[in-house]
Amino acid sequence: MNDYSLFINSSEGSFTALLMYVDDIILAGNDKEEIDRVKEALNKTFKIKDLGDLRYFLGFEVARSKKGIMTNQRKYALELLTDAGLLAYKPAVTPMDNLVKLSSTGSVSFTDVHAYRRLIGRLMYLTNTRPDITFSVQQLSQSLDKPTIAYYNAVIRILKYIKGAPSLDLFFSSSSSVHLKAFCDSDLGTCSDSRQSVTGFRVYLGNSLISLEIKEARNNMKKFL
Repeated sequence: MNDYSLFINSSEGSFTALLMYVDDIILAGNDKEEIDRVKEALNKTFKIKDLGDLRYFLGFEVARSKKGIMTNQRKYALELLTDAGLLAYKPAVTPMDNLVKLSSTGSVSFTDVHAYRRLIGRLMYLTNTRPDITFSVQQLSQSLDKPTIAYYNAVIRILKYIKGAPSLDLFFSSSSSVHLKAFCDSDLGTCSDSRQSVTGFRVYLGNSLISLEIKEARNNMKKFL
């Protein structure tokens, strides 16, 4: 699948990647001279502003140290909690109550479907740095057409869980071994509505999470971090 916002140049040990969204650009690589050349060419054509090392991009906060790179969406998470009016609420310990079996039947319909879909959409974006909520969000995204009060309450529980640790980081170690590790699992026929199975996997480069997918027959959430 082509990604029209990502451009890569690789030749003779030099690797450069340019990621663009509207007028925001990330430029990265292992050849500083090549990066400087690309910046000069862009500046001649578009008059760009070089903001230096990456610190913030589309809701992602990035911090560097000798040990590696940390990224989180703290500001985005706090804005989400503020908009939902949950900043003063008591945090939840887990993102989902495992004893509650969600179903599209047996509960009163939630009338504000647009608000439910908007919350799920914003939570999906947050899963880019919060793999701990990915499964819960995937489960709740199954009911975007006809959400119930039970599903909405489950969304609120995720938000309360985020309240407990809005700045949780993803860490990419500078000393990770160049060794891929993958883990997978499945939960057979557990969806109370479709009786479909849920499968998922995680892929690590050394100890750093680089890919995550949780999938049901009707829906999937896939992240390349």
